[in-house]
Amino acid sequence: MHPGESLTLLAPLSGPIVPIESVPDAVFADKIVGDGISIDPISQTLLAPCDATVTQLHAARHAITLSAAGGVEIMIHVGIDTVGLKGEGFTARVSQGDRVSAGQALLEFDADLLLRKAPSLLTQIVVLSGETSAIVERASGVARAGVSRLMTVSPRRRAGGGAPRASSAGEAGASRPPPRATVGVTSAVVVVPNPHGLHARPAAVLASEAKSFAADISVELAGRNANAKSVVALMNLGAGPGAELRIVGSGSEAARAVARLVELVRSGLGEDLSAANAARTADPERAAAAAPSSTPRAADDARHVHGVSASPGLAIGPICKIDPLAADVDEHASDTEAELARLQKALRHTRLELKQLVAASGKRVEQAQIFSAHLTMLDDPEVITRTEVAIVEGKSAAFAWREAVMASCRELARLSNPLLAARANDLRDVGGRALRHLVGGGEAQAAPAGSIVVAESLTPSEVVRLADQRVAGLVSVLGGTTSHAAILARSLGLPYLVGASASLLAVEAGATAALDAEGAVVLLRPTEAELDAYRGRLGARKALRERQEAAAGERAVTRDGVRVAVLANIASADDARKAVRLGAEGVGLLRTELMFFDRDAAPTEAEQTAAYQEIADALGDRPLVVRTLDVGGDKPLSYMPLPAEDNPLLGIRGLRIGALHPALLRSQLRAILAARAPAGHRILLPMVASLEELREAKQVLEEERRRAGSPPVELGVMVEVPSVAVQADRFAAEVDFFSIGTNDLTQYTLAMDRTHPRLAGRQDALHPAVLRLIDTAVQAAKKRERHVGICGAVASDPEAVAVLVGLGVTELSVSVQAIPEVKARIRELDAARCREIARAALDLGTAAEVRALLAPGARPG
Repeated sequence: MHPGESLTLLAPLSGPIVPIESVPDAVFADKIVGDGISIDPISQTLLAPCDATVTQLHAARHAITLSAAGGVEIMIHVGIDTVGLKGEGFTARVSQGDRVSAGQALLEFDADLLLRKAPSLLTQIVVLSGETSAIVERASGVARAGVSRLMTVSPRRRAGGGAPRASSAGEAGASRPPPRATVGVTSAVVVVPNPHGLHARPAAVLASEAKSFAADISVELAGRNANAKSVVALMNLGAGPGAELRIVGSGSEAARAVARLVELVRSGLGEDLSAANAARTADPERAAAAAPSSTPRAADDARHVHGVSASPGLAIGPICKIDPLAADVDEHASDTEAELARLQKALRHTRLELKQLVAASGKRVEQAQIFSAHLTMLDDPEVITRTEVAIVEGKSAAFAWREAVMASCRELARLSNPLLAARANDLRDVGGRALRHLVGGGEAQAAPAGSIVVAESLTPSEVVRLADQRVAGLVSVLGGTTSHAAILARSLGLPYLVGASASLLAVEAGATAALDAEGAVVLLRPTEAELDAYRGRLGARKALRERQEAAAGERAVTRDGVRVAVLANIASADDARKAVRLGAEGVGLLRTELMFFDRDAAPTEAEQTAAYQEIADALGDRPLVVRTLDVGGDKPLSYMPLPAEDNPLLGIRGLRIGALHPALLRSQLRAILAARAPAGHRILLPMVASLEELREAKQVLEEERRRAGSPPVELGVMVEVPSVAVQADRFAAEVDFFSIGTNDLTQYTLAMDRTHPRLAGRQDALHPAVLRLIDTAVQAAKKRERHVGICGAVASDPEAVAVLVGLGVTELSVSVQAIPEVKARIRELDAARCREIARAALDLGTAAEVRALLAPGARPG
């Protein structure tokens, strides 16, 4: 490029062109690195955009810097957060110092792998030499690699009107030599402005930013230093509010790195400092007095911890806390290479699991930030280095990892700053996730029979395991009332409280507690009088339950002769056998997705058929409704990664998974058709939102049925999206039955994420808006003579049964444990009176008003 001439850059990849401001990374979107353009690639070979010299090829091979004519420097950065892959999925086709021509291959990448392991494939083409060059033209639309003109760069004009001096002809193509390594770049003192010091979240921001530079960077405090790319090391510095730091760097990007990190620290590392600054300005002494102390302030009532009821019941017992790092592992191993490979595999699985949790957080920013910080902790170089050194010394990967994590936890716990010390729990959580993958789902921590288990969160498999160990009840800080863990707890008759305060995790193990999952409270250290009252309630519940179970085999018929079928929601053959014993008249919902969880790969077609056949055999001549795979949203599968979505609950889930993975849907349909049920079986489609989705699925089912030579099978849809309820008349013309899923129908109608801990208590399927949609669906089904049932959690609520019967629902599919109680409740009702109550409920304004209508003394009898 001669003086005053422009440089044209060709597209290095094919794909849609995206404005740099839209890139989901502030470093690029805010043009901190420089101005440019992004491409969402559909090709996998990165081409040189112009004739240039390779001045830097990042060690992770995800980024390359080119020096072109006229001193124009261009950086191409493939993907977002791909530096953490450490070169995995990338193959370099050039070396640093090489001279390349426009269109020449620079590197190749595995797009499938990157999509699984990185937040985005968006590739940024950035002009670094912004002080001397400016982008004067930008393309839009779709780019073709090596063909499309992506942008035009021109030299900036000096104030005097002349262009910057160009290199001489003899320097063409090498007007600027590769950046020299900068040694010993040290910042001035920078004061930590964060009110809680350099705790996990700001430390994660600092470490994440430091990792993006090709430089060795450390943070110094009072003669000690820490690797700026290690969250644990940064937290171990114990840098409290007002700590005076220096940032030291060496390497080709040291100066830029140090300047950027100083700027980040001064700005608060992503934390809002306005309140703290205002408090310090208004009253410095009061601000100092309000700083966290080592003794937490007592709660207003230290003995009562409230939550949200996920499964009803009462329990008394000692508290048992689940330790994520508790596992029996072999200390020694002989094959070092195999152990190192096991470590990397476990870290990959854990990384994917955490990314899915970040994606599933949707708009819950705080939750997403916590899991993002956990991702950074997982890749902490000091913990990984400790682990790898121990493996080389002959330790097993599981033992080495656990010891490294525990050592770092001990270091954090010794810190005087209580907030930093508390981050040891985060590291234990992260370490425990990886340890579970290392031990391959080995023997998990046992809980004593009769205990009340307290945990940060519980998975479906943990609920089943703890029920087998005969624990008395469950309490978790995270989780929702419609999670699979909650569903299983209800089916197992295990009291479960979710959304409890995290303060419960600090209560000593072994302390006596009384769990009232109906009143949504845990009572700590109850008095003898309080224990006597709980024991009295437990005795009365037991006697009532025995009476209900004794009559469970009888049909559920109202006092004026209306029969209501009571079926079961199940997930396994064991559930089916138990349901039959408790009086189920069939299965109204087989949740097939539960057999897909806690595995490294999807079950085979043969495995599925065997499972369905065992369930059909257990039911005998009772009907079976099989719902196809319902995952995505709040129910991710580790071996089937889905694209990151701003709101996964409105994205690829339910039946849409079948469109994305058609082979999976077809395989499951073949497996269902292959099972032989004496009473026949029906197929139920989840998360249908439109007639187009329904018709596509019907076509797939008919194709597979004809190939298998199977007889026609009844097909129904879940009414859980408001659009289906509103168009119920149209859907009723194309299906054989409806099954109303009130859990999702409620969250979509009320615009409340059912997994949100702060909104869980406000989710109520008896809201009049939800009841009106149920009524619409029931009336449409009746006109077409289609049967309609309810399989959501509200069907298992004895207080809600009257309204459902009054709306004309004649089939309730409930949790296994609820069958005797729901049947007993139906026998107490008068259907005519229920219809009056239902009409009144439809005219009310809130769920609370409906609940009041159904309260003892006001409800129908």
